[in-house]
Amino acid sequence: MDEMTAPQLNAVDAASGTTAQSSGAPANALDRFFRLSERGTGVGREVMAGATTFAAMAYIIAVNPAIMSNAGMDRADLVSATALAAIFGSVMMGLWANLPLAVAPAMGSNVIFTFVIVKQMGMPWQGALAMVAFTGVVFLILSLSRLRERIARDVPETLKVGIQAAVGTLIVFIALRGAGFVVQSQSTYIAMGSLKNPPVLLTLAGLLLTPVLVARRVPGALIISIAVLTLAGFLVPGASGKMVTSMPSAVASWPRWPASTFLALDVGYLFSHFVVALPLLFYFLCAEFFSTLGTLIGVTGAANLRRPDGSIPNATAAFATDATASIVGPLLGTSVVTAYIESITGVQAGGRTGLTSLTVAALFGLALFFWPIFVIIPPQATAPALVLVGVLMMQGLARIDMTDLVNAVPIVLTLLVTVLTNNLINGMALGTLSYIALEVAMRRGSKIPAMVFGLGVVFIAYAIVTAQIF
Repeated sequence: MDEMTAPQLNAVDAASGTTAQSSGAPANALDRFFRLSERGTGVGREVMAGATTFAAMAYIIAVNPAIMSNAGMDRADLVSATALAAIFGSVMMGLWANLPLAVAPAMGSNVIFTFVIVKQMGMPWQGALAMVAFTGVVFLILSLSRLRERIARDVPETLKVGIQAAVGTLIVFIALRGAGFVVQSQSTYIAMGSLKNPPVLLTLAGLLLTPVLVARRVPGALIISIAVLTLAGFLVPGASGKMVTSMPSAVASWPRWPASTFLALDVGYLFSHFVVALPLLFYFLCAEFFSTLGTLIGVTGAANLRRPDGSIPNATAAFATDATASIVGPLLGTSVVTAYIESITGVQAGGRTGLTSLTVAALFGLALFFWPIFVIIPPQATAPALVLVGVLMMQGLARIDMTDLVNAVPIVLTLLVTVLTNNLINGMALGTLSYIALEVAMRRGSKIPAMVFGLGVVFIAYAIVTAQIF
């Protein structure tokens, strides 16, 4: 995203009815704490920015529970856990890092948690939560040390982009399959669902509507798409004879505590199956680290908050916030928690301080009162939003020179093997090992970071243990 220009900022001021001068005139405690005047912003602008960011990312309240409930977890409790994790992370980001970054459970990680770790590998969701919390602890240690810079430098861009693109493609496939748009076929293994099936037509309509809203930059495009398709589902008959969308028990209700998922971690299972979990620990760690790094760079750049030397203000606090939230999230009952790139919409609306993040947290708190509505959202309504999320995760491919086989082969193998085997570890393993083999064949083995060689050993050990080769 491009940085905002002065005219754009003036336009935002006009829209919000505030100016940096007028809002920053009284040097009150709020102004001093968040440095509002120093960053050329005001309370009204920050609140508007927070509302804009919330509209862009509110879909997570519907999507995260819809995905993770497939692991056997209570969907209503997951709605509460999702919102509470977002509140905790966003408040911490606002008060400690003072950056306009909203925090919530991460897309991609929730899919891996549910469909790879729990459904495919057979790990109980309690053990999977313990694994996520453990990666949060490791990430926190890295965040408070200089090791994070080394990790950012040593992991090749080819592997990072390949894993991210593979997860994006897997999200698209799982979303379409869950909505019935993709079905099993004896002759071709997979096929498109019948267009005679009304839920398939509803999904198709969403697949056309959602990218149009996003391309037109409609504020809150994904949550609008989910809302429209959910409402349409009241009129569309499903396979069981009932409508696709069920009537909610109430429109609003007192917030529900996630009793079934709170402190449900099984730490013993994690350590008794540590070798099996190790490759996934690496995935979650990398997903957390590089997602946060990319979001920090993008959002602070758009907000013109970077220092003259290019460094990010309060970067350690931002990394530590993500790490701490990724420890608290599993305690509540959700997967990895991370800073959201959607925060850039709030920056474009004028957000410059942590007051934007606090506004997002307050709106997530308000959403807790409407949990009965989020519970009845059907997969046909969330699938198009997930497809768009998957597409956005594949944009990193544009940065890679795909004419170079050392880049292309690992990325393509990671992506295709992940989707075709429905297993991220298979894709990561083959992509990493092919990268090592190609670099060695090109007589560049000495340039391969020790971390990558170590990762290759981990994948080989994982294959031996899981396949019981010896």
